Amino acid sequence: MGQMKTPGVYIVEKNAFPNSVVEVATAVPAFIGYTEKALNGTKSLTNQPMRISSMSEFHNYFGFAPTPMFGLAEASAPADNTFSVAGKEYQLSHDSGKNLLYYAMMLFYQNGGGPCYIVSVGNYADDVEGAKLMAGIEQLVKEQEPTMLVIPEAVLLSEDDCIAVQQAALAHCGGKMRNRVAILDVWQGYKARQHPEGDCIENFRGKLGINYLDFATAYYPWLNTSIVQERDLSYQNLTPAALLQQLVKQERNLPDELPKLADNASAADKSAQLKLQQQLDAIADISADWSQLEQAERMAKQMLLHKSLKAISPLYSQLISQMRAMLNLLPPAAAMAGIYTMVDNTKGVWKAPANVSLSAVVSPAVNITHDEQEDLNVSTQGKSINAIRTFIGEGTLVWGARTLDGNSLDWRYISVRRTMIMLEESIRLGTKAYVFENNTASTWVTIKSMIRNFLTGIWKRGGLAGATPEDAFSVSVGLGETMTSEDILEGILRVTVLVALIRPAEFIEITFQQQMQKS
Repeated sequence: MGQMKTPGVYIVEKNAFPNSVVEVATAVPAFIGYTEKALNGTKSLTNQPMRISSMSEFHNYFGFAPTPMFGLAEASAPADNTFSVAGKEYQLSHDSGKNLLYYAMMLFYQNGGGPCYIVSVGNYADDVEGAKLMAGIEQLVKEQEPTMLVIPEAVLLSEDDCIAVQQAALAHCGGKMRNRVAILDVWQGYKARQHPEGDCIENFRGKLGINYLDFATAYYPWLNTSIVQERDLSYQNLTPAALLQQLVKQERNLPDELPKLADNASAADKSAQLKLQQQLDAIADISADWSQLEQAERMAKQMLLHKSLKAISPLYSQLISQMRAMLNLLPPAAAMAGIYTMVDNTKGVWKAPANVSLSAVVSPAVNITHDEQEDLNVSTQGKSINAIRTFIGEGTLVWGARTLDGNSLDWRYISVRRTMIMLEESIRLGTKAYVFENNTASTWVTIKSMIRNFLTGIWKRGGLAGATPEDAFSVSVGLGETMTSEDILEGILRVTVLVALIRPAEFIEITFQQQMQKS
């Protein structure tokens, strides 16, 4: 208190309790990619991390989904996404509107997502470039809250560029920030490992390197989702319109022009002629220009034409389903960010985010057997890849909880790494209040009790292993214990915290043994 210079009564309040350590948020992913727009009112949000908490906020600041355009062309031989009409092969190709961030955000929120950061590095008119995505990573250096990093559109790059972006993400998480983890997608992870073009897992492991693997995790395979619905697609997503008209005519065996009926034609002939004319009119409307109409009228006509084409042409319905399947094939990292958030909020960051079902997911793109997962889980390179598998009666489950550093006993499990990040960040922020305090015994006792109270609470909630708090953790601080006289003169206060972290029971062994007959 200040000096007492005049007679009177002076009241002095003293704190009865020390400062407390507050547990930091553990599930705040940061997504980097391309969006329709990036505006907060009139202020540009390009390359500016923006915190949102729902898809409605994403729509407000970053817009909606890209408009996918698919091309039709003749194919020389049957292949992926080909179909046959009148004995000829045709190819359906995804030509533009390939951006994945919007669909990734939908998948994130479908699986329990919450608050997150968005870094928009461009709009849908821009080409996806590795340099822009890496520049987006750099923008997150100033943000302390994000705990996960997801870059869905890295898989749209060439393999080498995708790996370069992922290596930059690893360096950011493990080398610079050390308070977040990267969730990586396997390039072309929708292909089986026996694919003629090569093993995507071996390529991923061989090119990624060995730096900061304990700050990252990866999942295989990609997912067949239900994010995009058939109502989101129509003939307007197909080009060229003339070829689509030709294919529908060939399928229906329709002439270019109907022959004229005789004057004495029967009522049945006239009815058949009318139906054929209606079909030809519908096909002709595929290339109609309705831009001069009011928006409501134009949308009504387009919807009516879409329904008419679905009614008269099985080929058209097949093309819509095929386009939907191609758009719904998504990398799993965004879904896993949602799973991490859901598990953290319901059970705690120390619970392994595995044996959990995925929402808005129809199936994995590749079915993995027990034997095939063996190499994914345990590898001589140590780069463990978590499997996503489907089980009868249970749906699609996450069936792995390892970091890429699979050979490390310390950091093998992603729940251990993320729990340690939470403890480190919480204690670091809690002890900031004692920077520039006197390096004396009273400060040491206060800091020790503050950290012990925090760790006791974590232990009671099941975050630390041990029958008693003494078995779960220990906190040491003081002269002759963690510091020397020289440390005190240098202004250094050292605290040593030992914690016993929970590890998942990844393998359960059940032993059966016969006993002697008793009667």
